[in-house]
Amino acid sequence: MEEKPMAAGYSADGYLIDQDCFSAVRYRTMPVSWNGCGPIALCNLHRALGQEISLPEVCRELEGLHRVNMPGPTSMRAMRLYLAKHLPACREVQGREEALSAAAASDAGIFRYWEGREPHFISYMRTPEGTFRFFNVADGLEDCRMSMEQFGEEHLRGGYVAVFCSDF
Repeated sequence: MEEKPMAAGYSADGYLIDQDCFSAVRYRTMPVSWNGCGPIALCNLHRALGQEISLPEVCRELEGLHRVNMPGPTSMRAMRLYLAKHLPACREVQGREEALSAAAASDAGIFRYWEGREPHFISYMRTPEGTFRFFNVADGLEDCRMSMEQFGEEHLRGGYVAVFCSDF
């Protein structure tokens, strides 16, 4: 992918890394900065796979996959429907250990887990060095690199865990 000038909320290579910077985009009647981790994760997964799609496009499509357009996060149902349509090679793996194992064997994907007290979607991709690059994890970890084991130890500390992944 072509390097782009870094804009607020984006990495130098065009990934959406800081959800707080996207308050001008609306999703489910709220600013993306409040509830947009799902659309951001999808945009980043598309980009990791060499597919360009805009954040507003993803937000519009995801809104249509919810039964009611009201404030709230991206539901697992909407995420599953979106991925089945756009990235059918993705498989869903549930459970902490199972998800970590599947993610470690994949090239890219999206985790659903609890970051602190909030449900969260984040995307990741394998780096040429063999570690993983994670996007929009938390403040200070907007664009970070670590092993899948380290990510699991530091961020998958309890609650529901699932990953959507594949060797693309």
